[in-house]
Amino acid sequence: MLLFPNAKINLGLYITEKRKDGYHNLITCMIPIPLTDALEIIPADKTSFKNTGILIPGNEKDNLILKALKLLRKDFNDLPNIQIHLHKTIPMGAGLGGGSADGAFAISMMNSMFDLHLEDWFLEDYAAELGSDCPFFIENKPKIATGRGEILEDLSIDLSDCHLVLINPAIHIGTKEAYAGVSPAAPTYDIRETLADRKLWKERLSNDFETSIFPKHPEIAEVKEQLYTSGAFYASMSGSGSTVFGLFDHAPKLLDYPEHYFTYSAPLEVKS
Repeated sequence: MLLFPNAKINLGLYITEKRKDGYHNLITCMIPIPLTDALEIIPADKTSFKNTGILIPGNEKDNLILKALKLLRKDFNDLPNIQIHLHKTIPMGAGLGGGSADGAFAISMMNSMFDLHLEDWFLEDYAAELGSDCPFFIENKPKIATGRGEILEDLSIDLSDCHLVLINPAIHIGTKEAYAGVSPAAPTYDIRETLADRKLWKERLSNDFETSIFPKHPEIAEVKEQLYTSGAFYASMSGSGSTVFGLFDHAPKLLDYPEHYFTYSAPLEVKS
């Protein structure tokens, strides 16, 4: 079975409070975007994992796809061995949720391959054990996310006429760094009311991580301003960065970015 786990962007991201368990509560809108990895899972005599494209550093056992398999085997111990091939295209540590998407898609794929007949809400529970963003990728449609990001609410939004541009300046932002300068607080505006009128987005939608990250990495802030200069009606850092995205009414002519930057441009075509 071959599927294409996609990335996401955040329209607004507010850190509302620190929890007793060390995590933070937040509120954000997550939108699936067409930038994808490629994930193939087939039956095999021995379980194996292969990574091509962008190479994933660290211990292979920490990969969310293998963790997804291990998680399912706790309840379904007779799952057969599989051969996994992940071709990585989505930049890592970039606020785009690529790793979360890979893990969530793997759960959904194994549910189908092995006839487990688990409903989406059950798959979301499994996905939440992998990471806060993972449940979003089970239904994979626009959602308001609260709690750690795992509590999801359907959102009606039409971005089918928008063009998306992503710029990643190849700056890695760690979770600890991202949260270090954040002061949790409730958002000034209701995110649902703001999302209903895109004319309000530039003024009212914000990403709390920008407050601490932009002063340390002015290069990222500069990318955001460049997207507005290019005609974006809304631009923001996605997640905890360092990717910045711009939404346009039509495909823009972009500046020439350095070769080490990751750039992506495509129609968004999201409607729910």
